[in-house]
Amino acid sequence: MKRVVIKVGSAVLSENNRLAKERMLNLVEFLAELNGKMEVILVSSGAVAAGYTKLKLDKKELPNKQALAAIGQPLLMKAYQKKFEKFDTLCAQMLLSADDFDSRKRTEHAKNAIEVLLKHKIIPIINENDVTATEELVFGDNDQLSAHAAFYFDADMLVILSDIDGFYDKDPKKNEDAKLLKVVEKIDPKLLTTECNPNYSFATGGIVTKLKAADFLLRRRKTMFLASGFDLSDVKSFLLKGEHIGGTLFIKNEEIIG
Repeated sequence: MKRVVIKVGSAVLSENNRLAKERMLNLVEFLAELNGKMEVILVSSGAVAAGYTKLKLDKKELPNKQALAAIGQPLLMKAYQKKFEKFDTLCAQMLLSADDFDSRKRTEHAKNAIEVLLKHKIIPIINENDVTATEELVFGDNDQLSAHAAFYFDADMLVILSDIDGFYDKDPKKNEDAKLLKVVEKIDPKLLTTECNPNYSFATGGIVTKLKAADFLLRRRKTMFLASGFDLSDVKSFLLKGEHIGGTLFIKNEEIIG
């Protein structure tokens, strides 16, 4: 059975300083359906945004961000648990940091837990451990965390669902003639060094962090798919039907993985 890591960003999960319940429900319904066909690991942002609904702190300061994550993490998990229950699906929480992937022993322990959960059709929900991570050990964005999870936990593919619906040949917000690149086999190194441009107040990435995640996986002969998290039609077509209609597939060759 194929194994897929699905990463969803804060821009998708929250709106107007609160969790976006309808979008989260749509996501959960899709994941529950996918869970019957593949092994599913979810990497979810949103803890800091959820915490901010209860306490308005400046998240640019690390201690504040850690406090917001501590408040928001149980709120986020409670929301997921309630929604997954509607589809008779169990979920489990795993908090990881960059340091966990620097240690073979810790990576192995995390992978062992993942294997047990997947064996029982339980969806692991991974987030960065913002409460204990330091600036030296932090990934900084869940795009990089999800790429590492896909590689070290032996997933066949990483799927990133975002407010960015794919990778274009130029900035679509500034150029009306921008064209979506459906298949990308190599990323220009210059694009990986440009300044990150998150579009959302709680987001820490942007297209650059997604390209870094794709590059990390491409160099290890892994595959990534980037699509909209607001409209799930493209990712549903791709994963459930094997049809590549929208979104961008990052892959070393043109063999489409459905």
